[in-house]
Amino acid sequence: MNPLTDSNLILRALIILGLIAFGFFVVAQKGLLTLALTSDRSYISYVIFVIYLIATLHWLWLARGLSIERRHFYGLESQFEQGGPHTPVQIGLLGRFFGNLNAKKDNDPAALLSAFNDELLNRHALGHFLSDVLLKLGLLGTIVGFILMLLPVGELKEFDPSLMQRLLSSMSGGMAVALYTTLAGLVTSTLLKVQYHVLDTSAVQLCNRLAVLTDLYLGDHAAD
Repeated sequence: MNPLTDSNLILRALIILGLIAFGFFVVAQKGLLTLALTSDRSYISYVIFVIYLIATLHWLWLARGLSIERRHFYGLESQFEQGGPHTPVQIGLLGRFFGNLNAKKDNDPAALLSAFNDELLNRHALGHFLSDVLLKLGLLGTIVGFILMLLPVGELKEFDPSLMQRLLSSMSGGMAVALYTTLAGLVTSTLLKVQYHVLDTSAVQLCNRLAVLTDLYLGDHAAD
């Protein structure tokens, strides 16, 4: 397997980011994004989009770091497969793993592999937490919107046909808050889950192949 193409996770991340940016551009060109933001009197949609932007930048940074780890690993893997001398990995999580493996007194790397797997996947915990936060903010916007929609009804003391138009206008504003914040929360939460799923899949693949490499080539002798 070509280590250059197989480990180029950052390229896939940029492609996904480009597709997402293009989707938002199309929505903005249709005026729907501006409509959603200006119709939200609670400003929860603004908070949702800011959190999503920050989480996406964090995701892109993690994708870059994981891509570097994968590139180093597949370079090392190809050296072992060719049967020649290998250059030890000395940076990142892989460098720490092989350093600990060298210092380990017994030849059982199971604990180190488990720790490597946990530490690698724990880097993505913030992204999964923020995706849930985005969903919860969308549901909060739904509640706030319904409250804003029902407030004018509670203030109505007597039935006056002349007030019905103003009442309906106020109720439609509250409904807009409920719908747009819910939509923003659902869309951004789903996109963020997909983005971090790509990282999770790549990280699990790296952990599995590291376990195979360790079992095949480093079972009796640690990498120098």
